[in-house]
Amino acid sequence: MKNILLATFLFIGIAVQAQSKKKFDKPTIVEASCGECKFGMKGKSCDLAVRIDGKSYFVDGTKIDEHGDAHAEDGFCNAIRKASVTGEIKGNRFVATSFTLIDDKK
Repeated sequence: MKNILLATFLFIGIAVQAQSKKKFDKPTIVEASCGECKFGMKGKSCDLAVRIDGKSYFVDGTKIDEHGDAHAEDGFCNAIRKASVTGEIKGNRFVATSFTLIDDKK
């Protein structure tokens, strides 16, 4: 019984660790916005976040204000935008190596 329990916990640990790191070496289109304002994430201030496969991650490697006024009509606190990104999910954060907003064509 102990061996089954140990094997179960070992399997769960490996599965969780495998999910906590995911690389995006090729540019990938994601949703980008303010994590607190638009994605409902818990935080202390307006911070850049991306949503990948329905899960939201705060972003390291670039800041919300590096991409225009966050509180403008089309800013991250008022709109969910598309971005082309490369980087890696580490734990519960997205570490960006590139982050390029995609212009909305109206």
